[in-house]
Amino acid sequence: MLLKIILALLLLALGGIGALGLYGAHYLIRRRRPDAQASPADYGLPFEEVAFPSRDGILLRGWFIPAPLPRATVVFCHGVMGSMDPDLQYVPWFHESGYNVLMFDFRGHGRSGGDHISWGTYERQDLLGAIDYLQSRGIHRVGAMGFSLGGAVAMTTAPQSSAIRAVVSDGGFAQVRKAIEGGLRTRYHLRWLPGPLSILIVRLAGWRLGCDLSEADPSRWVSQISPRALLIIHGGQDPYIPTADARRLYERAGEPKELWIVPEAGHREVDVRRPEEYRERVLGFFDRWLGGSEDDPGP
Repeated sequence: MLLKIILALLLLALGGIGALGLYGAHYLIRRRRPDAQASPADYGLPFEEVAFPSRDGILLRGWFIPAPLPRATVVFCHGVMGSMDPDLQYVPWFHESGYNVLMFDFRGHGRSGGDHISWGTYERQDLLGAIDYLQSRGIHRVGAMGFSLGGAVAMTTAPQSSAIRAVVSDGGFAQVRKAIEGGLRTRYHLRWLPGPLSILIVRLAGWRLGCDLSEADPSRWVSQISPRALLIIHGGQDPYIPTADARRLYERAGEPKELWIVPEAGHREVDVRRPEEYRERVLGFFDRWLGGSEDDPGP
Protein backbone atom coordinates (compact mmCIF):
# COMPACT_ATOMS: atom_id res chain seq x y z
CA MET A 1 0.00 0.00 0.00
CA LEU A 2 2.79 2.42 0.95
CA LEU A 3 4.58 1.72 -2.32
CA LYS A 4 1.42 2.46 -4.30
CA ILE A 5 1.00 5.76 -2.47
CA ILE A 6 4.61 6.71 -3.16
CA LEU A 7 4.26 5.82 -6.84
CA ALA A 8 1.01 7.78 -7.07
CA LEU A 9 2.63 10.82 -5.47
CA LEU A 10 5.61 10.49 -7.80
CA LEU A 11 3.37 10.30 -10.86
CA LEU A 12 1.40 13.28 -9.59
CA ALA A 13 4.59 15.28 -9.10
CA LEU A 14 5.88 14.35 -12.55
CA GLY A 15 2.53 15.26 -14.06
CA GLY A 16 2.62 18.60 -12.30
CA ILE A 17 6.13 19.33 -13.55
CA GLY A 18 5.08 18.31 -17.05
CA ALA A 19 2.10 20.66 -16.90
CA LEU A 20 4.36 23.48 -15.69
CA GLY A 21 6.73 22.74 -18.55
CA LEU A 22 3.95 22.88 -21.14
CA TYR A 23 2.58 26.11 -19.73
CA GLY A 24 6.07 27.60 -19.52
CA ALA A 25 6.82 26.66 -23.13
CA HIS A 26 3.55 28.24 -24.28
CA TYR A 27 4.27 31.42 -22.33
CA LEU A 28 7.86 31.51 -23.59
CA ILE A 29 6.98 31.60 -27.28
CA ARG A 30 3.59 33.30 -27.41
CA ARG A 31 3.16 36.65 -29.11
CA ARG A 32 3.77 39.54 -26.74
CA ARG A 33 1.63 42.57 -26.03
CA PRO A 34 3.40 45.65 -27.44
CA ASP A 35 4.60 48.54 -25.33
CA ALA A 36 2.77 51.86 -25.53
CA GLN A 37 3.09 53.16 -29.06
CA ALA A 38 5.47 56.01 -29.75
CA SER A 39 6.78 57.76 -32.85
CA PRO A 40 10.07 59.37 -33.89
CA ALA A 41 7.97 62.48 -34.42
CA ASP A 42 7.65 62.65 -30.62
CA TYR A 43 11.36 63.50 -30.59
CA GLY A 44 11.21 65.82 -33.58
CA LEU A 45 13.00 63.27 -35.78
CA PRO A 46 12.43 62.78 -39.51
CA PHE A 47 11.46 59.21 -40.35
CA GLU A 48 9.96 56.80 -42.84
CA GLU A 49 7.63 53.95 -41.96
CA VAL A 50 9.18 50.89 -43.57
CA ALA A 51 8.22 47.26 -44.16
CA PHE A 52 10.41 44.43 -45.38
CA PRO A 53 10.44 40.63 -45.21
CA SER A 54 12.45 38.54 -42.85
CA ARG A 55 14.73 36.11 -44.65
CA ASP A 56 12.04 33.46 -44.12
CA GLY A 57 9.24 35.69 -45.38
CA ILE A 58 7.55 37.18 -42.29
CA LEU A 59 6.61 40.83 -42.83
CA LEU A 60 8.43 43.15 -40.44
CA ARG A 61 7.62 46.80 -39.83
CA GLY A 62 9.65 49.64 -38.43
CA TRP A 63 11.13 53.10 -38.94
CA PHE A 64 14.09 54.37 -40.91
CA ILE A 65 15.37 57.54 -39.26
CA PRO A 66 17.88 59.32 -41.54
CA ALA A 67 20.69 61.58 -40.40
CA PRO A 68 22.05 64.43 -42.53
CA LEU A 69 25.39 63.44 -44.08
CA PRO A 70 25.32 60.03 -42.37
CA ARG A 71 28.56 58.34 -41.43
CA ALA A 72 26.91 54.89 -41.05
CA THR A 73 23.67 53.16 -40.08
CA VAL A 74 22.88 51.45 -36.79
CA VAL A 75 20.14 48.82 -36.53
CA PHE A 76 18.35 48.71 -33.19
CA CYS A 77 17.33 45.26 -31.91
CA HIS A 78 14.79 45.48 -29.09
CA GLY A 79 14.24 43.20 -26.12
CA VAL A 80 11.60 40.56 -25.54
CA MET A 81 8.05 41.06 -24.19
CA GLY A 82 7.31 44.42 -25.78
CA SER A 83 8.17 46.32 -28.93
CA MET A 84 10.69 48.74 -30.39
CA ASP A 85 8.93 51.84 -29.05
CA PRO A 86 10.80 52.38 -25.73
CA ASP A 87 14.19 52.33 -27.46
CA LEU A 88 13.32 55.52 -29.32
CA GLN A 89 14.78 57.38 -26.35
CA TYR A 90 18.30 56.60 -27.59
CA VAL A 91 17.79 57.59 -31.22
CA PRO A 92 18.40 61.36 -30.79
CA TRP A 93 21.96 60.58 -29.61
CA PHE A 94 22.67 58.66 -32.80
CA HIS A 95 20.93 61.18 -35.03
CA GLU A 96 22.97 64.06 -33.55
CA SER A 97 26.16 62.03 -34.05
CA GLY A 98 25.50 61.39 -37.74
CA TYR A 99 24.04 57.89 -37.72
CA ASN A 100 20.98 56.70 -39.58
CA VAL A 101 18.92 54.39 -37.39
CA LEU A 102 16.75 51.48 -38.53
CA MET A 103 14.30 50.23 -35.91
CA PHE A 104 11.90 47.35 -36.38
CA ASP A 105 9.79 44.94 -34.36
CA PHE A 106 10.93 41.34 -34.27
CA ARG A 107 8.42 38.67 -35.30
CA GLY A 108 5.71 38.12 -32.74
CA HIS A 109 6.14 41.67 -31.45
CA GLY A 110 4.55 45.06 -32.02
CA ARG A 111 3.63 45.94 -35.60
CA SER A 112 5.36 42.96 -37.23
CA GLY A 113 3.85 39.67 -38.30
CA GLY A 114 4.35 36.26 -36.80
CA ASP A 115 2.58 34.39 -34.02
CA HIS A 116 5.56 33.20 -32.02
CA ILE A 117 8.95 34.28 -30.75
CA SER A 118 11.93 31.96 -30.60
CA TRP A 119 14.39 33.72 -28.29
CA GLY A 120 16.96 34.25 -31.01
CA THR A 121 16.66 31.24 -33.29
CA TYR A 122 14.40 32.66 -35.98
CA GLU A 123 14.92 36.30 -35.01
CA ARG A 124 18.28 36.02 -36.75
CA GLN A 125 16.29 35.79 -39.97
CA ASP A 126 14.62 39.07 -39.00
CA LEU A 127 17.91 40.91 -38.51
CA LEU A 128 19.25 39.46 -41.77
CA GLY A 129 16.09 40.73 -43.47
CA ALA A 130 16.81 44.18 -42.03
CA ILE A 131 20.35 44.04 -43.44
CA ASP A 132 18.96 43.00 -46.83
CA TYR A 133 16.60 45.98 -46.72
CA LEU A 134 19.43 48.40 -45.94
CA GLN A 135 21.57 46.99 -48.73
CA SER A 136 18.67 47.44 -51.13
CA ARG A 137 18.93 51.15 -50.26
CA GLY A 138 22.67 51.14 -50.99
CA ILE A 139 23.64 51.09 -47.31
CA HIS A 140 26.57 48.83 -46.48
CA ARG A 141 28.21 50.27 -43.35
CA VAL A 142 26.09 48.86 -40.52
CA GLY A 143 26.31 48.49 -36.77
CA ALA A 144 23.93 46.59 -34.47
CA MET A 145 22.71 47.95 -31.13
CA GLY A 146 21.03 45.13 -29.23
CA PHE A 147 19.08 45.27 -25.99
CA SER A 148 18.63 42.06 -23.94
CA LEU A 149 17.22 39.52 -26.45
CA GLY A 150 18.26 41.94 -29.20
CA GLY A 151 21.84 41.79 -27.93
CA ALA A 152 21.79 38.02 -28.18
CA VAL A 153 20.35 38.21 -31.70
CA ALA A 154 22.99 40.73 -32.77
CA MET A 155 25.81 38.52 -31.46
CA THR A 156 24.54 35.43 -33.26
CA THR A 157 23.68 37.20 -36.52
CA ALA A 158 26.92 39.13 -37.01
CA PRO A 159 28.85 35.94 -37.89
CA GLN A 160 26.35 35.40 -40.73
CA SER A 161 26.59 38.90 -42.23
CA SER A 162 29.79 40.71 -43.14
CA ALA A 163 27.74 43.92 -43.43
CA ILE A 164 27.58 44.14 -39.63
CA ARG A 165 30.82 45.91 -38.69
CA ALA A 166 30.27 46.45 -34.96
CA VAL A 167 27.97 45.03 -32.28
CA VAL A 168 26.86 46.44 -28.94
CA SER A 169 25.06 43.99 -26.65
CA ASP A 170 23.37 45.57 -23.63
CA GLY A 171 22.18 42.80 -21.33
CA GLY A 172 22.35 40.02 -23.91
CA PHE A 173 22.30 36.48 -22.54
CA ALA A 174 24.87 33.76 -23.20
CA GLN A 175 22.44 30.81 -23.08
CA VAL A 176 18.68 30.96 -23.41
CA ARG A 177 18.18 28.19 -20.86
CA LYS A 178 20.08 30.08 -18.18
CA ALA A 179 18.13 33.26 -18.96
CA ILE A 180 14.87 31.33 -18.46
CA GLU A 181 16.23 29.81 -15.27
CA GLY A 182 17.09 33.28 -13.98
CA GLY A 183 13.60 34.48 -14.80
CA LEU A 184 12.01 31.59 -12.91
CA ARG A 185 14.16 32.24 -9.85
CA THR A 186 13.51 35.96 -9.85
CA ARG A 187 9.80 36.06 -10.63
CA TYR A 188 8.59 33.03 -8.72
CA HIS A 189 11.22 32.76 -5.96
CA LEU A 190 11.81 29.09 -6.68
CA ARG A 191 14.90 27.31 -5.37
CA TRP A 192 15.75 23.89 -6.76
CA LEU A 193 13.10 23.69 -9.50
CA PRO A 194 14.26 26.43 -11.96
CA GLY A 195 17.22 24.42 -13.25
CA PRO A 196 15.42 21.26 -14.42
CA LEU A 197 12.22 23.16 -15.25
CA SER A 198 14.08 25.57 -17.52
CA ILE A 199 15.58 22.63 -19.42
CA LEU A 200 12.12 21.13 -19.90
CA ILE A 201 10.58 24.45 -20.95
CA VAL A 202 13.28 25.20 -23.52
CA ARG A 203 13.07 21.70 -25.01
CA LEU A 204 9.28 21.77 -25.22
CA ALA A 205 9.35 25.25 -26.74
CA GLY A 206 11.85 24.08 -29.33
CA TRP A 207 9.64 21.09 -30.11
CA ARG A 208 6.67 23.41 -30.62
CA LEU A 209 8.71 25.63 -32.95
CA GLY A 210 10.51 22.84 -34.79
CA CYS A 211 14.00 23.91 -33.75
CA ASP A 212 16.64 23.59 -31.05
CA LEU A 213 16.63 26.90 -29.18
CA SER A 214 20.09 26.28 -27.76
CA GLU A 215 21.53 26.30 -31.29
CA ALA A 216 21.24 30.09 -31.23
CA ASP A 217 22.97 30.55 -27.87
CA PRO A 218 25.42 33.46 -28.23
CA SER A 219 28.04 31.42 -26.37
CA ARG A 220 28.22 29.22 -29.49
CA TRP A 221 28.62 32.11 -31.93
CA VAL A 222 30.40 34.98 -30.21
CA SER A 223 33.89 33.78 -31.19
CA GLN A 224 32.95 34.19 -34.87
CA ILE A 225 32.20 37.92 -34.67
CA SER A 226 35.89 38.82 -34.89
CA PRO A 227 37.46 40.67 -36.68
CA ARG A 228 34.37 42.86 -36.24
CA ALA A 229 34.19 44.71 -32.92
CA LEU A 230 32.04 43.75 -29.93
CA LEU A 231 31.05 45.75 -26.84
CA ILE A 232 29.33 43.84 -24.04
CA ILE A 233 27.46 45.92 -21.45
CA HIS A 234 26.15 44.25 -18.32
CA GLY A 235 24.65 45.10 -14.94
CA GLY A 236 26.40 43.53 -11.99
CA GLN A 237 23.04 43.09 -10.21
CA ASP A 238 21.24 41.55 -13.20
CA PRO A 239 18.83 39.01 -11.64
CA TYR A 240 18.29 37.13 -14.90
CA ILE A 241 21.73 36.84 -16.44
CA PRO A 242 24.75 36.16 -14.21
CA THR A 243 27.74 38.46 -14.56
CA ALA A 244 29.80 35.31 -15.09
CA ASP A 245 27.91 34.75 -18.36
CA ALA A 246 28.87 38.21 -19.63
CA ARG A 247 32.48 37.49 -18.74
CA ARG A 248 32.27 34.12 -20.50
CA LEU A 249 31.02 35.78 -23.68
CA TYR A 250 33.86 38.29 -23.47
CA GLU A 251 36.44 35.55 -22.97
CA ARG A 252 35.17 33.57 -25.96
CA ALA A 253 35.02 36.60 -28.26
CA GLY A 254 37.96 37.52 -30.45
CA GLU A 255 39.53 40.95 -30.71
CA PRO A 256 38.57 43.74 -30.91
CA LYS A 257 36.28 43.52 -27.89
CA GLU A 258 35.27 45.50 -24.83
CA LEU A 259 33.48 44.59 -21.60
CA TRP A 260 31.76 47.13 -19.36
CA ILE A 261 30.17 45.85 -16.16
CA VAL A 262 28.46 48.33 -13.84
CA PRO A 263 28.28 46.72 -10.37
CA GLU A 264 25.22 48.59 -9.08
CA ALA A 265 23.04 48.12 -12.21
CA GLY A 266 20.33 45.52 -12.73
CA HIS A 267 19.11 44.12 -16.03
CA ARG A 268 19.31 46.87 -18.68
CA GLU A 269 19.85 49.54 -16.03
CA VAL A 270 23.33 50.64 -17.02
CA ASP A 271 21.99 53.60 -19.01
CA VAL A 272 19.91 54.61 -15.97
CA ARG A 273 22.78 54.32 -13.49
CA ARG A 274 25.45 55.88 -15.72
CA PRO A 275 23.57 57.89 -18.40
CA GLU A 276 26.39 60.15 -19.57
CA GLU A 277 29.01 57.43 -19.57
CA TYR A 278 26.63 55.08 -21.35
CA ARG A 279 26.10 57.56 -24.16
CA GLU A 280 29.82 58.30 -24.46
CA ARG A 281 30.86 54.67 -24.46
CA VAL A 282 28.26 53.48 -26.96
CA LEU A 283 28.71 56.33 -29.43
CA GLY A 284 32.48 56.26 -28.99
CA PHE A 285 32.50 52.56 -29.78
CA PHE A 286 30.55 53.02 -33.01
CA ASP A 287 32.69 56.05 -33.93
CA ARG A 288 35.82 53.90 -33.64
CA TRP A 289 34.60 50.88 -35.53
CA LEU A 290 32.14 52.22 -38.10
CA GLY A 291 33.86 55.50 -38.90
CA GLY A 292 34.04 56.85 -42.45
CA SER A 293 30.83 58.00 -44.16
CA GLU A 294 27.88 56.15 -45.64
CA ASP A 295 29.12 57.02 -49.12
CA ASP A 296 32.31 55.07 -48.38
CA PRO A 297 31.37 51.38 -47.97
CA GLY A 298 34.82 50.54 -46.63
CA PRO A 299 36.63 47.23 -46.99
